[in-house]
Amino acid sequence: MNYRKRFIVEPGAKPRLAKIDPSYRGKHESEETALPEIAKEVARIDRLQYLLYADASQSLLIVLQALDAGGKDGVIRHLFTGMNPQGTRVFGFKQPTPAELAHDFLWRAHAHAPGHGEVVIFNRSHYEDVLVVRVHKLVPRSVWSKRYELINDFERILTANRTRILKFHLHISPQEQLARFKQRLDDPARHWKISESDYSERELWPKYLEAYEEALALTSTERAPWYVIPSNHKWFRNLAISNIVADTMEEMGLKLPPAHVDLKQICRRYHAAEHKSF
Repeated sequence: MNYRKRFIVEPGAKPRLAKIDPSYRGKHESEETALPEIAKEVARIDRLQYLLYADASQSLLIVLQALDAGGKDGVIRHLFTGMNPQGTRVFGFKQPTPAELAHDFLWRAHAHAPGHGEVVIFNRSHYEDVLVVRVHKLVPRSVWSKRYELINDFERILTANRTRILKFHLHISPQEQLARFKQRLDDPARHWKISESDYSERELWPKYLEAYEEALALTSTERAPWYVIPSNHKWFRNLAISNIVADTMEEMGLKLPPAHVDLKQICRRYHAAEHKSF
């Protein structure tokens, strides 16, 4: 399956999330049948991220957005199984600090954008400023409505600096969200994830869908596309995202850089040292 073609939000399209099946799982009936394909994608990511780190002339930014319990943490854990931590970072967008609020809304995003050779994952992102800010009316429409084009400009700057951008909306159903909340309640190891807003935010589900749909429509571009990933099945979510990440990295033309030393001279020194007695 061509996951990119299947789940991409084409530039100018107006997605309707209510019409996208969050339980879609493609050709696979279960996680068991998908595991070999998942392992293949993890191996591809491992190889390609090594080349990205060694080449150090390009970078990759992965943006993860979802409603509560959408699975952002699970995606991060999955992607990291195929990446060397030495060349990867995660930045989580929480409530802005006073220092961040004293700057423009993109300041903190730019500060954590990837440098050459890096993969950076944004757990939530600069899109919170046209999502939660909009839904909770933290700033007036006259402010947040202008941010879409500013976001496009920001992402244009990153791509001009040879950063590839992939943006994923993890699409789950209200029923699946409620089931995941129950898992948190039933499992003491997950109690720390429970927040007072879990259920109150559910009342705003229609408003969040509206905000997401407009963000997807106005900011999915050829250089920084959005993908809506059916995420009720965690294993399918991981499969689709890892395939899209690996395919994108394949397109980056990553290669090992040439040696920065005189290899013949180094070999002579090695052989001399090999025969030297102490």
